[in-house]
Amino acid sequence: MSERKVLNKYYPPDFDPSKIPKLKLPKDRQYVVRLMAPFNMRCKTCGEYIYKGKKFNARKETVQNESYLGLPIFRFYIKCTRCLAEITFKTDPENTDYTMEHGATRNFQAEKLLEEEEKRVQKEREDEELNNPMKVLENRTKDSKLEMEVLENLQELKDLNQRQAHVDFEAMLRQHRLSEEERQRQEQEEDERETAALVEESRKRRLLEDSDSEEDTTPTQPQPALRPNPTAILDETPKAKRKAESWERSVGALGSRPQLSGLVVKKTGLDSIISRRRAPPLPGAMKNGQAAGPAPQMPSTSSLSQLGVYSDSEDSSGSN
Repeated sequence: MSERKVLNKYYPPDFDPSKIPKLKLPKDRQYVVRLMAPFNMRCKTCGEYIYKGKKFNARKETVQNESYLGLPIFRFYIKCTRCLAEITFKTDPENTDYTMEHGATRNFQAEKLLEEEEKRVQKEREDEELNNPMKVLENRTKDSKLEMEVLENLQELKDLNQRQAHVDFEAMLRQHRLSEEERQRQEQEEDERETAALVEESRKRRLLEDSDSEEDTTPTQPQPALRPNPTAILDETPKAKRKAESWERSVGALGSRPQLSGLVVKKTGLDSIISRRRAPPLPGAMKNGQAAGPAPQMPSTSSLSQLGVYSDSEDSSGSN
């Protein structure tokens, strides 16, 4: 098993390499190699992004009639991972990079564009200085001024670093820690105050709700209406007016109903006294321990005559 891993092969003593026939292969022959995408690119056919470092089985060939300082330039063929379109790129030994040739566009080459722009500006400056001596003087003045500004900024940075070298960082950290603890303590006190205020507010609200519920359950006792004094009207109205009002209340106005005016007979004072004397005794009264006899039958009197008696009694009480 160990012999198969041996890399050195046995060459016999009569081995002659010149006798080995050489194969006649074309110069533009292609080889299949395994490589990774050298930069980010996007397929022109389907728009698929191919990121740097993606592995492909590519075909490699040597570019004919192109070289840089005797170094050959190689071309690589890969296929898009989505639409299988062919993408080609080749080496660029001058810039130690790769150049896109066909099938895709290169992305994120800002650094390369910046370098190319710097090279272009530098070349234009050299061309101007070659034909214009005043331009050389101006450029030198600008360079010296820029160098002085850079030195001033560098000196300011050095001074700043020296001042900061004497700073006690431990004291700064301690002060920061104390300020942080003070801030946390203040926040905790504020939270406690807010919590106490909320608890007090909820307690007051609960008390108000309890008091409202008690008021709803206990009905309010109605206040007794003040009874008017029955004799107050006697002191306010005259005697004649009181008589007329009492008569109208009991009988009614005679002028409004003339058919009843002939039926009402106003008794005199003597008739009222006689009628009171003839009033029967109480039915439950006892005389000498024996039941009283049946009351004598009195002639029935009309309601209008009783109203007249009521008005005469008021006249007699008023006169007394």
